[in-house]
Amino acid sequence: MFYISMFFHYMGQYLKTRFQYRADLFVEFFSDLLSQAVNFIFILVVFGHTSLLHGWSRDEIIFIYGFFLVPFALFSAFFNIWDFNDRYIVKGELDRILTRPIHSLFQIILERMELESALGVVTGLAVMFYSGSHLGLRITWYDPILFIIFVVGGALVYGGVFVMIACISFWTDARTSIMPMMYNISNYGRYPVDIYNQIIRFVLTWILPFAFVGVYPAAYFLGKKEWFGYAFLTPVIGIVFFVISILVWNRGIKKYRGAGN
Repeated sequence: MFYISMFFHYMGQYLKTRFQYRADLFVEFFSDLLSQAVNFIFILVVFGHTSLLHGWSRDEIIFIYGFFLVPFALFSAFFNIWDFNDRYIVKGELDRILTRPIHSLFQIILERMELESALGVVTGLAVMFYSGSHLGLRITWYDPILFIIFVVGGALVYGGVFVMIACISFWTDARTSIMPMMYNISNYGRYPVDIYNQIIRFVLTWILPFAFVGVYPAAYFLGKKEWFGYAFLTPVIGIVFFVISILVWNRGIKKYRGAGN
């Protein structure tokens, strides 16, 4: 209950701060929408030259992209740790975090949250509705429940992977970071994995399981029965990777030496 109350306290303070600068909030939302529109246009351009991509139609690829946007939006809202190395390790802000009687990762997640990024959920749902209507997809009573489970699982996959990457900073405090490169790699999860070779497919499934953020859970709603097993593994993979990331974080935080001189 203590952590739940702290979550709402942080959220309240965040909203007060953001609504003081409404123009900035609008600009950020517009820039995110523009970025998603560019990716959407890219898919349309690709299918302007071909009707199928390794057996996947244009609307199926668009549906996968729309699904991908939903867990990615939740991840972006609560796991904005792309500059963890520079801000908290190199500049020593982690010292401030460690003086408080709350788990350090929980504090960092809350003080770096960007709730406006969660608006990407609306965009993702709109894209899914657009492609789903063209595909003639039918919704059963339990599909919304599975959708929520898959989305949370996908967000935990992202969170777990990037928290573990951030943990590297506990063992090396250099300014260089692989975080930007990993963000680029994560984009491969928005496309069907069978368009890649077997090595990349294995990496995106079991090493950096970004395929569980987009294509695998989306394949369930598209009726791709050969992918159902992977789809139902989504929450399992998400929980496993996130738990491992917390364990690595707890071990790494003990290695932190402080800012010093």
